[in-house]
Order: sequence, then structure tokens, then C-alpha cells
Amino acid sequence: MRKESKIAQTVISLIKGDITALEVDAVVNAANNHLWMGGGVAGAIKRNGGADIEREAVKQGPIPVGEAVITGAGRLAAKYVIHAAVMGQDLKTDRGKICRATRASLKLCQERGLKSVAFPALGTGVGGFPYAEAARAMLSELVDFVNNYTGLKSIVFALFDQAAFDSFSKELDNIGRH
Repeated sequence: MRKESKIAQTVISLIKGDITALEVDAVVNAANNHLWMGGGVAGAIKRNGGADIEREAVKQGPIPVGEAVITGAGRLAAKYVIHAAVMGQDLKTDRGKICRATRASLKLCQERGLKSVAFPALGTGVGGFPYAEAARAMLSELVDFVNNYTGLKSIVFALFDQAAFDSFSKELDNIGRH
């Protein structure tokens, strides 16, 4: 399942699938601010890419919630993992934290000259944030960013289940109408 839209010079793609299998410059990890990789997206990245990813991340932490760091990607098809801290040790998140973590991830892409990045639905797993609200937050940050920076050619949202895909799809349609 796939859906695409173009904003400025960037193709935005929604896919229902596994973020760890994507061949992109970077995949984004929905991280806690200590950068430990437990379950959800972080666990999948660690399982499929190797424990070195977590070791490299933890050396850079802890970081403020809303910030991001970049590491190698181990055995993943991607070149890098961007660890976006969407929550602290309380495992709670909100729109502001998701917006800041999304923007911090996009800024790292810009600083590194990356052309493609894949995001999960930040904050919706362990953080328990609703898909529709996460989609609204992330896509609004993305639109603001790509309208001012054209270096990113492809942004993929790798969504694990149908409900997430549907929420992001609806929000992408809403953005396309504006």
C-alpha cells in the first residue's frame, strides 16, 4: 500500500510497511531522551540493524526532548539512523514534542545533505499519541520545512498498521487542498 504527493520539490510517500527495510539515506527512530532502544520502532531498528546503533546513540545522550542525534545504521539498508527524542523517561509525549523532534530530524537531514528520509508515526507507539494528531503535527512541520529547503527529494512515512496509514493519508489529502 502506497500513496504519494508532492510538496515544493519533495515527494512525500506513505507506505504501510517496515521502516527498517527501506533504502533511504536515513530512517528516524522514535526515541526517548536517553536514547535507549527498547520496543516498537526502536526495538525493530536495534534488532535488524544491530546493537551498535544503540551504543553509538547512548554515547550522545541524554538529550533534551524534541532534539535529535544521528548515528550509523548498522545492517539496515539506510545509511543513518536519526534518533528523535519524542519523550522522556516518563514515556509521555504531546504535539509540541512531536513537532520539535520532527523539525530537529529534518534539520539533521539538511545539515548532512541527505536526499531521502523515512519517518515512523512519532509518539504513537509507547507514547500513545493519537495517529490523527501525530499526522497533523508531523505533516505541518514537514510542509513548513520543505517550502524553505529543497534538498530533501523524498520523505517517506513508514506506517505500521492500517489505522496509522489512514490517518496520515487523510491529513496528506487535507494539506494537498490548501
